[in-house]
Amino acid sequence: MRLEEFKRYFYSGQPCYLISNSIPYDRLTMNASVRTLNILAAVVWYGGGISLTIKGFSLIMEAGIINPHSLGWRLAALFGLALGGVKAWYLFNRACKKNLERIAAISNPKIWNFYRLWFFGLLACLIYAGSTLSHQAHGNYPFLLLMGVLDISIGIALLGSSYVFWVRRAFFR
Repeated sequence: MRLEEFKRYFYSGQPCYLISNSIPYDRLTMNASVRTLNILAAVVWYGGGISLTIKGFSLIMEAGIINPHSLGWRLAALFGLALGGVKAWYLFNRACKKNLERIAAISNPKIWNFYRLWFFGLLACLIYAGSTLSHQAHGNYPFLLLMGVLDISIGIALLGSSYVFWVRRAFFR
């Protein structure tokens, strides 16, 4: 393939055949199907839910080791679960539905379109802030409980609202 042909195919957004009569080489245009974007969105959604829930319970267990005879760490775990259920029902369900609708409406989806660009920046900031705060909480009983409740509630909210992916049949489109 000559350079002029390559540029024409590359900038047109259509599949490029590097060798005549071969399989189209779509990776140059970074095109993706709606199903692929839905799967990537679900992987991030589930990954965040699982990791935050595990991290939250580990912080609560550390608080339980510091003060094992207290009822506070047990109540904090239950409160985190309950708060996560409320968040899932009233906040995260709507966010998940809106993202799936946004993905379905994209006319020429690219691999990075499974969340908006600003979300990736926000996610990086939240991961950094959560890591820093969790590190600072070690050894501090009330701060451990607070961070544990926060992480558990967000993790349970993500996991609890993930049923939207299945109800909307996001993996089968």
